[in-house]
Amino acid sequence: MRLPEGSKLVLYTDGLLADDPDDPRPGMERLRAALGSCGRSAEEACASALTVLPPGRRSDDVVLLVARTRALPADHVACWDLSVDPAAVSRVRTEVARRLSAWNLDELGFTTELIFSELVTNAIRYGSEPISARLLLDRKLICEVSDASETSPRPRRAAITDEGGRGLFLVAQLAERWGTRYTQRGKIIWAEQFLEGEPAGQLQAHEKP
Repeated sequence: MRLPEGSKLVLYTDGLLADDPDDPRPGMERLRAALGSCGRSAEEACASALTVLPPGRRSDDVVLLVARTRALPADHVACWDLSVDPAAVSRVRTEVARRLSAWNLDELGFTTELIFSELVTNAIRYGSEPISARLLLDRKLICEVSDASETSPRPRRAAITDEGGRGLFLVAQLAERWGTRYTQRGKIIWAEQFLEGEPAGQLQAHEKP
């Protein structure tokens, strides 16, 4: 499903509507009315949606998630199609350095190039074609590498004598957070970095649907 920029996406459990489990229509109508009258921010939408909860003690939990779609300017996105040739790692490092320089983010060059090196190497070794990389400049700097395999990599602590096995561990140390997002054609491994020199966080893996 393609959503226009500025669309509001609301996900909720049925505890938000529960009057009669067999007829959720009254609760859905109240929810639509509440969302239609709220402000533009996701926070305001959440606050307004919670007003539809029926009074009294609830017998079910309530989970509510509100997100708004937002597009990035074209010059804030860089994409590269990659081959399974190991030389693609060097190529993407060069392209990433060039793009960061254009964005005046040279100070992030070393860590970003290393993140892409590890993610692209993993995709070449263990993933499936087609393989692509993407760099996004948003509130944070986002590195993405996609391939057609649905197998999600897992970080592990390599032994001293191991020649490999440290890639995702390094990514986790360099990035604020990282994770996996599945697509219709495979998966995307992503990693976020701060833009203003804050220290990177510790190991955090997030599965995104």
